[in-house]
Amino acid sequence: MVTSIKSKTIELIDSLKATCQTYGMGNDGNEYKIITQVFLYKFLNDKFGYELKRMSPAIAAAEKWEVAYSELSEDDRLDIFDELNPDVPRLLPEHLISNLWNQQAKGDFDLIFDRTMTDIADKNIAIFSTQTTQNTKIPLFEPLTQHVTDDAQRAPFARALVDKLVNFSFEEAFVEHYDFFAAIFEYLIKDYNTAGGGKYAEYYTPHAIATIMARLLVGDRTDLHNIECYDPSAGTGTLLMALSHRIGEDKCTIFSQDISQRSNKMLKLNLILNSLVSSLDHAIQGDTLVSPYHKSDDGQNLRQFDFVVSNPPFKMDFSDTREKIAAMPARFWAGVPGVPKKKKESMAIYTCFIQHVVNSLKKTGKGAIVVPTGFLTAKSSVEGTLLKKLVEDHIVYGAISMPSNVFANTGTNVSVLFFDNSRTAEKVVLIDASKMGEEYKDGNNQKRRLRDFEIDQIVNTFLNKEAVEDFSVAVTYDEIIAKKYSLSAGQYFDVKIEYVELTPEEFAQKMQAYQTQLQKYFDEGAKLQAEIMEQLKKVKYE
Repeated sequence: MVTSIKSKTIELIDSLKATCQTYGMGNDGNEYKIITQVFLYKFLNDKFGYELKRMSPAIAAAEKWEVAYSELSEDDRLDIFDELNPDVPRLLPEHLISNLWNQQAKGDFDLIFDRTMTDIADKNIAIFSTQTTQNTKIPLFEPLTQHVTDDAQRAPFARALVDKLVNFSFEEAFVEHYDFFAAIFEYLIKDYNTAGGGKYAEYYTPHAIATIMARLLVGDRTDLHNIECYDPSAGTGTLLMALSHRIGEDKCTIFSQDISQRSNKMLKLNLILNSLVSSLDHAIQGDTLVSPYHKSDDGQNLRQFDFVVSNPPFKMDFSDTREKIAAMPARFWAGVPGVPKKKKESMAIYTCFIQHVVNSLKKTGKGAIVVPTGFLTAKSSVEGTLLKKLVEDHIVYGAISMPSNVFANTGTNVSVLFFDNSRTAEKVVLIDASKMGEEYKDGNNQKRRLRDFEIDQIVNTFLNKEAVEDFSVAVTYDEIIAKKYSLSAGQYFDVKIEYVELTPEEFAQKMQAYQTQLQKYFDEGAKLQAEIMEQLKKVKYE
């Protein structure tokens, strides 16, 4: 059944994307809004019908539930709304897709379509909305047909979208929950986290890494209740969804913030798909470093959480806000990186997010953050100061180096740091998983992904604090300090020297082979240099 509904859902996504392309919006900056909102509209329409049929045997027995629902009196509908789960939007008969289908012949169908979407958003804004740091409500839906430049094509475009929705139903997927919708969500937004996804695209977190972070933070605990989880650079919410699933969606509340409007729309979709509607009010759009929204009860200090996860931008141009950030030394105790003179976008802004994550942990809180692998051996500047502090204060209790090319649009090697603010760990687990994973092609990009058995190996080794040859070590903080604060597992592995007995003749042959190979490299280098010089002369004369 899962395979069937999954393939049908993927077909629906593909058909919506094809419709956008037909009407001139393939790879358009607004395409993601149309795809995600129409997909969400269909999901909520079917979710409403599914819950309605569970509540009313008469509607469940009807040939068409939409007709049976439309025939109810207003009082009966209000009674249903009172009993309906808050996670389900309140839809009127005129909001249903079937009603849109019946009005397609009207010439102003584009206006009818947009009005339907915005009316649903208005009537459900109390629950189904996110907000900015300035407390501006961001509604569930916005007018979509306006993105079609040609006025005459807007009504046909709206009809084409509705055509794709009527013969599909999500109902059999509702019992699948996270495992189903995590894969569907990843497929839904994949085109917006590659080359056309903008600067934030490269920070989309692969599902495997999100799973490892969640499993290691939560462990095997089953006694968790009223847990608060936070991501200050939430993006589309992959880390938070994996964490909430591990804890139990009904046992935790999600808090998030991200500067990107695009990410906020996708995060909203992700929360709704994964039965986390009650957390929508805590999904904030805005600059976390300059204006952190989530505060403690006094409104002054940062709110602190049980679990904090983050996959921040590693390098980005924050030059416009750098001085505002630097004016908060209590928050950024290890310092704020300088803005490079020639390449402003290479500012190491991730160091500020590391400090923010640590500041946001309860006294017993745990956290995990994705960092460039180079940070594990940092010696100078803000990076070196920060690494030293994390080790000396016993905050960091683990680091895992991931395979290269695991991210959507960057070749940066990444690692994951794990924090425990109780500071009770006696040893730090360091794992080198850089040689794991299988290679695959994603368009023109060579990628690598971790397989399930490799994820299990990483998790079990970490939780058991095992030392595995050329893979993992468990070292004391004193040992780390002796290694100049390095969190790179490879620097703690035993160096193995292989001794081979050779006769004088065999030794001479090997030396001659090395000499021949070196001479070949020198000759090739000289030839290449001569060719370059010749080309430079031609350019000069031209």
